[in-house]
Amino acid sequence: MPQTLDAAVVRTWSSLALQALGREREEIDAINVYPVADGDTGTNLYLTLESAAQAVEAVFAAYDPGPVDAADAVRAMAHGALLGARGNSGTILSQLLRGMAEVLAAGNDGDHLVRALSTAAHAARQAVAHPVEGTILSVAAAAAAAARGDDLAGVARSAYEGARTALEATPSQLAVLERAGVVDAGGRGLVTVLGALVEAVSGEAPPRTERAARAAVVPLPAACEPGGPAFEVIYLLEADDEAVARLRTRLDGLGDSLVVVGGDGLWNVHVHVDDAGAAVEAGVEAGRPYRIRITHFGGEPHPAPREQVQRAVVAVVPGEGLAGLCADAGATTVLARPGEPPASGELLDAIRRAHAREVVLLPNDADLRHTAAAAAEQARSEGIRVALIPTRAAVQGIAALAVHEPDRRFDEDVVAMTAAAGATRYGELAVAEHQSFTSAGVCQAGDILGLIDGDVAVIGHDLQQTATTVLDRMLAAGGELVTLILADEIPESLSESLQSHVRAGHLAVDTTTYRAGRGAPPLLIGVE
Repeated sequence: MPQTLDAAVVRTWSSLALQALGREREEIDAINVYPVADGDTGTNLYLTLESAAQAVEAVFAAYDPGPVDAADAVRAMAHGALLGARGNSGTILSQLLRGMAEVLAAGNDGDHLVRALSTAAHAARQAVAHPVEGTILSVAAAAAAAARGDDLAGVARSAYEGARTALEATPSQLAVLERAGVVDAGGRGLVTVLGALVEAVSGEAPPRTERAARAAVVPLPAACEPGGPAFEVIYLLEADDEAVARLRTRLDGLGDSLVVVGGDGLWNVHVHVDDAGAAVEAGVEAGRPYRIRITHFGGEPHPAPREQVQRAVVAVVPGEGLAGLCADAGATTVLARPGEPPASGELLDAIRRAHAREVVLLPNDADLRHTAAAAAEQARSEGIRVALIPTRAAVQGIAALAVHEPDRRFDEDVVAMTAAAGATRYGELAVAEHQSFTSAGVCQAGDILGLIDGDVAVIGHDLQQTATTVLDRMLAAGGELVTLILADEIPESLSESLQSHVRAGHLAVDTTTYRAGRGAPPLLIGVE
């Protein structure tokens, strides 16, 4: 059991919190009635934690292979949350993490965690223009008040239990929750994040409360409170403290649900207003706003957009060449750069850009399962019919796109694309960055790794020889078409050699080759 919240524990915490919010996202969305019943609190919290977890992973990648400093890890988690904060609760959560980071960067034992939780609760309350009891703020305050213990795990457990008790009390504090028969959605999300902290420091996941579990199945009321502001405006802002103080005053006069978090020149601004333009203009006067997101509550955006097409495909691709190939086939693409998987917000933006009533989403990466699901759920809440096909590699996405027929019924098209993707085995060649244990044995830095369906099957030293071995193993199970996708830096001779090898040993198998462009793995192989 860890005695300090070191970098490894921070990494585990961020990962477990993201997984837990991924599992509970829909349940939390379903009880979202305050401050606006727009059913997206769980999704917003997931997107916020997703950005935080990606920032932590980036720190570990930067330190590799050396040890990661705990202060850098916890600061990265808070900074990532600030950059990716979504919605009212996500913005407040980012400030809670920032408040914790201020203390934990100086020390990471149980006593510092107690102080961190107190600092976090105070910082979050200060960031909200008009704090309301019965919300995530009350749950955070209760967690801080309850935090005590002789060790890190004891402190985390007591804070979690305090938060869980406070969550159960939120309906008695906020009339809109009592009328709906639910606990506060933001508070529920915070309990989930604190539960992940308990699991990270103790190795045991804490139980959920019965009240919180029952609340998950209560249906939402109407989508918007009558007479409430029409728009949610969120943006990052580069500005000094004095300018932000003036901005708070101005935005407070324009609308409600005002939350301004951050510091040291970078802020995340969240407000509900009727005049979205005025809220953005206020940011321009204060400094440099960017990543501006404006959401219209309970209806189509105004002014009315251009006419939608009936159906579109959105595909994540690992290289610019594949992006062009998929775009030529009619897909809207999202580029996945090495070490920088797209966030849910990027996928959601691509779904919106496709401007279709029906969208087929191809993540083309097993690790993007929760990310794509969150984007799809948010798009559905905006009235877009989205089908997520769980493609695990670009070659599966290409196979699905090849049989896509927009004139077919939507369900029939999705079934055909899913079948084509599922019938495609996928392989990949990668270069090992350091020594590690794999399912095929121990590899050394610089070794060529041949992966089949996501698992290392071959460890070699020569690119062509390893590729040939992988291809033979894949074809041993049969196949009619081999697809080869080469990165820009791979010579054409590799493709020619593999095609000749297929023709010599598998007369009935066709071969097709594409260039992935920059940023792709050395070689991707698909066998249908």
